[in-house]
Amino acid sequence: MQPELRGVVQAAAAGWALAPYACDPARSRGRRYSEPPAPTRNPFQRDRDRVIHSSAFRRLVYKTQVFLNHEGDLFRTRLTHSLEVAQLGRSIARALGLHEDLVEAIALAHDLGHTPFGHAGQDALNACLHEDTGPAAQEPRGDDEPHGGFEHNLQSLRVVDELEQRYPTFDGLNLCFETREGILKHCSRANAQWLQAREPGGVGERFLSGQSPSLEAQLANVADEIAYNAHDIDDGVRSGLLTLEQLEGVELFDAYRREALAQHPLLCGRRLLYETIRRMLSAQVYDVIEATRRAVAAAGVQTLDDVRRSPPLLGFSPAMREASAALKRFLLVNLYRHPQVMETTARARRIVADLYRLYCADPRLLPPERQGVRLSLRRRVADYIAGMTDRFAIREHQRLTGERLFG
Repeated sequence: MQPELRGVVQAAAAGWALAPYACDPARSRGRRYSEPPAPTRNPFQRDRDRVIHSSAFRRLVYKTQVFLNHEGDLFRTRLTHSLEVAQLGRSIARALGLHEDLVEAIALAHDLGHTPFGHAGQDALNACLHEDTGPAAQEPRGDDEPHGGFEHNLQSLRVVDELEQRYPTFDGLNLCFETREGILKHCSRANAQWLQAREPGGVGERFLSGQSPSLEAQLANVADEIAYNAHDIDDGVRSGLLTLEQLEGVELFDAYRREALAQHPLLCGRRLLYETIRRMLSAQVYDVIEATRRAVAAAGVQTLDDVRRSPPLLGFSPAMREASAALKRFLLVNLYRHPQVMETTARARRIVADLYRLYCADPRLLPPERQGVRLSLRRRVADYIAGMTDRFAIREHQRLTGERLFG
């Protein structure tokens, strides 16, 4: 670690001060529905707590990250992934003077809208909504539903804005603007316009104006990338689909493997893997801290408005960005597209597609609470499937088709 950065990290460990360009809960843009403040928590703490107590958050424990839940007890799920993102996000936020509670709230909520079976389920549901030519597809889209296919970031926002039903006077969790902004990492222009029409100047506006989100939102996005690269290596080796020998060809991993062996020459097996990943994670965290501090200084950022007017400022240095991209390319070829993973993915996609067609063909199969909702049938079906856990989707598919595709 460079001496300049070491001082920053030591200062962060000693005490935390909010930077002038960070999100300040006292200046939050507020909630969609007015509520009295909590006596012992700031608004971002309250958001985090609401996310943790939501039904959608609990369901993440049985939603796939890479490996299906039944494939092993120790593989990451969407829940453990979200916890790792929150931990990394808080560590970086403290060093940069950003608001830790906000970063944590965004990190814990960012995957609430993810379908069962990870990206396979998301892709299958998106394809169903785009390719459907049946009677349900002829229904006009309601004013209260998004355009087009399935966007999991937008679905996460729908979960916290509409689909959670826990409070007597409003739907959703009624989170602060800043938390909702961070949850919506990506959004199509059509859906940004739809959001803007429903909430002028709200979370859809930046996708139309070209502004950047807060640094806390940018941080949650980067922490997501750091977390999944590291834990997918761990899960890949644990599964037997990746080997340490293969990973020696990935410079970002191998540099820290060699460093670990230089200090501990007899290290091997899982201890070597853990030590390498630990060093790799630390290096990426310190790189983000240093690169972001330099970018903020170079841009002359002094306020949150300056952040929004600037291009994205929080991220890796160019060298670390390329090293991270090379690791992602390796994981794509050797893990995500491994024949065993692809075979599982094909079955998962089939389950989602079959469920979509069955519910659209006979809406009576939907639970009673999805019957009277003022949405088109196809969107009601998409919302219902997206909220399923892996094991519920598997059981429901078997119940409705008689086929046993897993277990």
